Amino acid sequence: MLDTLPGKKPLIKLSYRPPNYETPIEYFRTAITPNDAFFVRYHLSNIPEVDVKTWKIVVGGEGANGQAEFTLDDLKRLPAAELVAVSLCSGNRRGLFQPHVPGVEWGYGAMGCARWKGARLKDLLDKVGLKKEAIEIVFDGADSGVTDKTPDFIKSIPTWKAIEDTTLVAYEMNGAPLPHLNGFPARLIVPGWTGTHWMKHLTSIKPVTKPESGFWMNPAYRIPLGKFPIVARFTSQETAVNTPITEIVMNSLITSPADGANVKMGPVAIGGIAWDGGYGISTTWFIGSRSRWPEGGRHARFDHRSRGCRDRASGRRRGETGGAEEGAGSRQGRR
Repeated sequence: MLDTLPGKKPLIKLSYRPPNYETPIEYFRTAITPNDAFFVRYHLSNIPEVDVKTWKIVVGGEGANGQAEFTLDDLKRLPAAELVAVSLCSGNRRGLFQPHVPGVEWGYGAMGCARWKGARLKDLLDKVGLKKEAIEIVFDGADSGVTDKTPDFIKSIPTWKAIEDTTLVAYEMNGAPLPHLNGFPARLIVPGWTGTHWMKHLTSIKPVTKPESGFWMNPAYRIPLGKFPIVARFTSQETAVNTPITEIVMNSLITSPADGANVKMGPVAIGGIAWDGGYGISTTWFIGSRSRWPEGGRHARFDHRSRGCRDRASGRRRGETGGAEEGAGSRQGRR
C-alpha cells in the first residue's frame, strides 16, 4: 500500500508506528535515490522533531581521555568530506524469504543510494583523544520507545572502523540538509556496512573499552559465525556461534521492465543495479534460462526467474541478511 509521510513522495507502507516505508523500484532506475523517495526505517516510535538550536552530540566515555560537545555549526566548522554510499536495510527482501522469518516484511525497496556530506568521525574522536584500550565506539540517537521497558536503540562499531576516512557524521544528503525521517540534523554513515549501524539523530558518541552488550547488539542483529562471506570482522562482538551483521554482501536487482509488465514481442531492454560492500564488482550478467556463468572474478548475476543475485565468488543464493534497519554499501554498478 502506498502512503505519504511528511516530506516524502508516496512510499510502500509496511508499518506506521514506528514508520517503516520502502522505496518503489522505479526510483532505482537512476544512480542516486531522491531524498523524498528514500526509504524510512525506525525501531522506536517516539521520533522527536529535533530543535537544532539546542541539539548537540556529546562525545566522551571511559575509552576517551576527555569529553566534548558539538553543535551543528561545530560540525560544519570541521573539515568536510563527501562520498556516495548505498544505504541498505539488512532485512531487505525479508518478506520474500522462504521459509518465513519474523520482522518487518520488506520487499525490494529498503535501500537507497545518496551523496552524503559531513565531518569525519575520526576528527570528532581526535578532539577527545582515544585511549589505546578503546575497542568499540557506541552510538545513541534522539528517538526512544513508548515505555521505559523498550530497549534504547544503541549500536556500536569497532574502533578501527570508526577511524576510517569514509566513516562520517553527515549533515547533508544529496546537497540538502538531512530529511527529518532520515536522521536530521546528523547521522552516522558507515559505507559498506548495513544500516543498523547508521545511527540517526545522533546525540551520543561513546568510546568504550568493553564490548557493548545492549539488546540491539546481542541478541539482535546476529548471523551464524562463518556462514556469510564477511571480510572485515567485528571480533570484539563475536561469540562461539554468531557475529553481528556488518558488511553488505554482493547483490543485484532488475529494475526494468517492472515485475508483471506486458512487453511487445521482440528484443526487450533489461535494466538493473548491482552493489556490494565496497570491494568492487568486475562485471554484471543477465542470466537467462539458457545462459551460463562466466568464469573467474566477482560477478553480479541478474536472474530472470527471481529478480535476484548469485555471487560467483561464493556460489550462494541470497537475499540480504536477516536483520533490519537502514544499511550501507559503497559501490554500485548498473546494467
